[in-house]
Amino acid sequence: MEPDDVVRIRLRSQQLRAPVAATVDDALKSLLAVQAQEFPYARWSLAQRTAGATADDVERAVADGRILRTHILRPTWHFVHRDDLPWLRALSAPRLHRANAGTYRMIGIDSEVAAKSAAVLAAAVADGAHRTREQLAAELQRAGFEAKGLGLAYLIMHAEVSGVLASGVPIRSAGGALRQTYAAFDERVQAVPPGMSVLSKEESLAALAVRYFRSRGPATVKDCADWSGLTMADVRLGLTLGLEDDPAALETATIDGVTYYFHAPDSSVSQAPDIQRIDLVQCYDEYIMGYSVSRQYFGGTAPVFPFNDAPMHVLLLNGYMAGAWRHRLVRPAAGPSCELDVRLSTALAGSGEEAMNQALDQSVARYGDFLGIPTSLRSADRS
Repeated sequence: MEPDDVVRIRLRSQQLRAPVAATVDDALKSLLAVQAQEFPYARWSLAQRTAGATADDVERAVADGRILRTHILRPTWHFVHRDDLPWLRALSAPRLHRANAGTYRMIGIDSEVAAKSAAVLAAAVADGAHRTREQLAAELQRAGFEAKGLGLAYLIMHAEVSGVLASGVPIRSAGGALRQTYAAFDERVQAVPPGMSVLSKEESLAALAVRYFRSRGPATVKDCADWSGLTMADVRLGLTLGLEDDPAALETATIDGVTYYFHAPDSSVSQAPDIQRIDLVQCYDEYIMGYSVSRQYFGGTAPVFPFNDAPMHVLLLNGYMAGAWRHRLVRPAAGPSCELDVRLSTALAGSGEEAMNQALDQSVARYGDFLGIPTSLRSADRS
């Protein structure tokens, strides 16, 4: 398997190429979990894997509780489908609490504090109430907790990981930005979704391993372990159990002595290479964050801290990093619009002016359709 093959198959596995998902729910179920600390851009990560979902479609799914935004797998925000959150939380909660143990000790969260704060938070979201972070902080402070800064963040995270809180219906601020709310976990999540059964730990390991490699392969056991927060032994066990149940679920390839697992592309779908296809992906997109030891295949380094006000997000040319971008929302009296700040690499700028302008126009149009507002490329960025 050549590097270009890895990129080509990953683009398809990730549904950045056809066949794409029918809905944002389907895109998320395929990927299992999507890193989502940058909510506006995380919406795009789901929508761009569909045939034309919009920001409103993602926001509606979050409001309805089909898509939940919570701390899972690793101590960071992820989108997870409500059908998958019960077993994913059960699988990852013990390791998340262990990973956070040092911070818990530093800020004084022991078992007694955790239990008392959880009771306060549960009461705050009882009877269908959805509360903002500030409202939860006020309730905790009334109960005698300092509930500021890092302490507040980890009290809330502890409650999420422990199955007390889940994301609620977002609210829009006066400036138009969506703000996270929190609801009772049991209100937003069914312990056993219809048509599903309670998964054992072994069944959960198998489900996670197979779904990870089918949606992100070719990838390694180490990639999966770092993405999921599991041990490599658990990933190997999950692979063994999953392939015992369905030997045809995955294929393998050896690159530099390391085994890569993947789901072979459907031979009925054209595998012709893209011609000047540009994808605007967020820097925490699963095409990047879904890998650790084999992240280099996309040809760059991300996420990185931006210097001199440079954009953080990643422009891909045919699957390879070739620039950076970000959006800027403008809200004049005549109505909102969006301007894309795109910085092309030197190599990309020499790839053919006409073809590149066409590819840029198409990527801008896709993003504008997603936002549902007029969207343009900053004039200075035109190659």
